[in-house]
Amino acid sequence: MFKYEGKLRDPAFDSLFEAILALKNIDECYAFFEDICTIAELKALAQRWEVAKMLDEGRTYQEIVQKTGASTATISRVKRYLNYGASGYRLMLKRLKEEGKL
Repeated sequence: MFKYEGKLRDPAFDSLFEAILALKNIDECYAFFEDICTIAELKALAQRWEVAKMLDEGRTYQEIVQKTGASTATISRVKRYLNYGASGYRLMLKRLKEEGKL
């Protein structure tokens, strides 16, 4: 069982994450996130996730820039969190691989 050890713990975050965990399918995710985020925020989140997946695959910065349009600063930031963050990226990459979704 994964135990979060980071510094963000807060009742407002807990409430938001409980709402996210209550979503049942992709369509519900689209509806909820369209209401709660701007398109730019969603695109930024999706881009970071694509960068994380590509870094995990061993892709070069140049390949990632070409495929995602992410800046090298964004790629570096994602790489830093992959290696030294709260392990959220690693957790999801591992889980989705185990489920055959990556």
